[in-house]
Amino acid sequence: MSDLLRQPLAIPAAWHGTQMLADPDWIVEFTQEQIDQLQVATTTVADTQTRWQDVEQADLPMPAWQGLMDNLRTELEGGRGFAMLRSVPVADLSIDTARWMLWAIGQHLGDPEPQDAAGNLIHDIRDTGNDLRSDNIRAYQTNLPINYHNDGADAFMLLCHRSAGVGGRSKLVSAIGVFNTILERRPDLAVVLQEPFDFDARGQQRPGSPPFQRVPIYSWFAEHLNVLYKREYIDLAQRFPDVPDLSPVQIEALDLMDEVCEEMSFEFEMQPGDIIVANNYDILHARSGFESQSGEQERHMLRLWLSLPNGRPLPPVFADTREFCHSYARRQR
Repeated sequence: MSDLLRQPLAIPAAWHGTQMLADPDWIVEFTQEQIDQLQVATTTVADTQTRWQDVEQADLPMPAWQGLMDNLRTELEGGRGFAMLRSVPVADLSIDTARWMLWAIGQHLGDPEPQDAAGNLIHDIRDTGNDLRSDNIRAYQTNLPINYHNDGADAFMLLCHRSAGVGGRSKLVSAIGVFNTILERRPDLAVVLQEPFDFDARGQQRPGSPPFQRVPIYSWFAEHLNVLYKREYIDLAQRFPDVPDLSPVQIEALDLMDEVCEEMSFEFEMQPGDIIVANNYDILHARSGFESQSGEQERHMLRLWLSLPNGRPLPPVFADTREFCHSYARRQR
């Protein structure tokens, strides 16, 4: 088991949302040269009838992107932990063309990883008409509000193809800043959050594994604090008979986690062509519920999970998680 962290961390990833709103240098505008190279590279390779899943970085020459991707990797691992890239010209593009563009950008940043048990490398984030009461439906497949959580692999990359008619606003929060605040207010609960919790795997568990996974919310390992948090899935895991009831102190810790996340987050609206990229070990994200107005197209995002070439060492407890198993295994090669 990892050691427990009992001191606050003074690192760039430990920020408050008010800082991000006051100084939005986390927003990066693409240059025209970068957009031109992206369009040429994706159009050229798409015209060969090759599947996007079979295309690698070498097939997508985009030299104007090298400096941007180098800076982004440094920002994701060792910096504030996230950035918004603005904006891919998707307004008149099909979802399939947008998918090609996201894949091309992801290939230049890191290694795409599977997001589910079927091995899918890009997920369509949109409302399927179901809710979490349906067996193994995941939150991103609904129009429900989604609490603060992280995705899988080292980083996620989310491209907005169409925004919602009403709602669907995004939130980001520093999980490191949240931990520092909890440690200051309730050091006893900071310890509880570094002890194992059960998460519903939503049918995406690894072969031979139970339908839930037992992982601390915060893991201190190799001088890095790592988070894994999905309050909905912790609550949903209570449906399994092998999962013990949450204790009162665990519920108190989870409630404080949610409260501090809301205090320290900042909110924004993604426009078509915007891409949010964030380190999954440092940053949590959330969104409000949404609906499409009559006559409007539905909200539609595309998501990649990426392992980064400069990714940190990962705690062994992540080896069997559905979120981080692929990045963990990549470190062992």
